[in-house]
Amino acid sequence: MRILGIDPGLRTLGWGVIEADGGRIGHLANGLCHGAGETLAERLLALYRGLRVVIETHAPDCAAIEQTFVNRDGAGSLKLGQARGVALLAAAESRLPVGEYAPNTVKKTIVGTGHAAKRQIDHMVRLQLPGVQIAGPDAADALAVALCHAHHGKAGARLAAALARAGAR
Repeated sequence: MRILGIDPGLRTLGWGVIEADGGRIGHLANGLCHGAGETLAERLLALYRGLRVVIETHAPDCAAIEQTFVNRDGAGSLKLGQARGVALLAAAESRLPVGEYAPNTVKKTIVGTGHAAKRQIDHMVRLQLPGVQIAGPDAADALAVALCHAHHGKAGARLAAALARAGAR
């Protein structure tokens, strides 16, 4: 399964594509989409177009996106939510199923603690994807989201299989 991880941002949207095959996970690509332009609408359009190119180029089977962390800056959270909405739109337009993960869930899955620093996430992503050249912190976060989805997807598949076996008895 080819997974597109997305770390939404208004100025820089990180993305990463991994391949999960059973217990093996490999890096395919990662990068950044830049929200270029003076107005919010122009930046959102640039992010959308950049993400569409990523989807067309790497043909993922599904996507995973980090949920918006809401803090005291309501206006900033709203703008970040709009960037997240653009990413969800691009995935939906390509008919990609989307997994959504809270930042703490991603950190706990990848690092083992829900309050990990960016440097720790980068380090653990590099350990899980040996030899990867990461385009920047936002791309590392996107790869972490993709890895989180790969791990949670396996758990979900095991649960579904167990429930099917239990129902067959």
